[in-house]
Amino acid sequence: MPGLQQARSPRPRHVRGYHLVRSVPTDPRLCLGVADGLGPSRAPADHGGLQSVGADRGREIPMSSPDVDRWIVASSGGFVGTGLWGVMRPGRIFTRALELSGRPRPRVLLVLTASGDDPQYLAAMYSALADTDCDVDHLALFPQPNRAVDDAIDTADVVWVGGGSVANLLALWRLHGVDRALVRAWESGTVLGGVSAGSICWHVGGPTDSFGSQLAPVTDALALLPYGNGVHYDSEEQRRPLLHTLVGNGTLPQSYATDDRVAIVYRGTQPVEVVSDVPDSDAAAYRVVQRDGATIEERLPPGRLVT
Repeated sequence: MPGLQQARSPRPRHVRGYHLVRSVPTDPRLCLGVADGLGPSRAPADHGGLQSVGADRGREIPMSSPDVDRWIVASSGGFVGTGLWGVMRPGRIFTRALELSGRPRPRVLLVLTASGDDPQYLAAMYSALADTDCDVDHLALFPQPNRAVDDAIDTADVVWVGGGSVANLLALWRLHGVDRALVRAWESGTVLGGVSAGSICWHVGGPTDSFGSQLAPVTDALALLPYGNGVHYDSEEQRRPLLHTLVGNGTLPQSYATDDRVAIVYRGTQPVEVVSDVPDSDAAAYRVVQRDGATIEERLPPGRLVT
């Protein structure tokens, strides 16, 4: 397959009122979503000391050593069209994930479980990355794993999870131990990221069309990030009101959402940056909270988040 590179040996790991909207300020120097000083060796310290619940539900996942950078890029984008039918190229969101790995030529693992390892989707991804300075491999689970799950994930610098059914993704990951391998990888410094289902999966859960055309909540995702998550916030009309309802009634905790072609970058469990594939648009991210009996939505424009 074009762009397929032979996997290298594992790298040494580091030590282990319903719709009130207001805008949260960002650093104006970072309007393109490029955060100066936010990188593998120059990131702000984590705050809050949060513990997150990982793949084995009910079990606390210990936080990694303070000198390990743990990044998640949770998006409704990552790749953009080229003007040619079915041909994509990496957008700013995906290249940001590559940068966060700190590697001159990162090893990227594509995980497209949510689409049933759709071969056309996989071929399009390989084609999109053919001219990108990274080595590309993939982990497939249909009809059976194409390689040892731990080996595939342990050799990756960046894991990118594609869209589709997050409910099916979670079931298959737990069946094959992908969830546990991803938790270990995150704790060791592998950059995790993805789009749509590949965004919701890192959170507690969020609205999904996994069960049919009427959206419903999934609440048993990996919870590396202790928040709910909304995707395709500006393009699918059920997404925003359902997320507000789920936060308002306590089904989901405080949540973060992204418009199409927007991502939130988390260092540890803290959101630190909003990145856009289309920086000249109005697309943004959002924080949705329950406060004084009202569901409040705060707009987070592209750039480094000011806390």
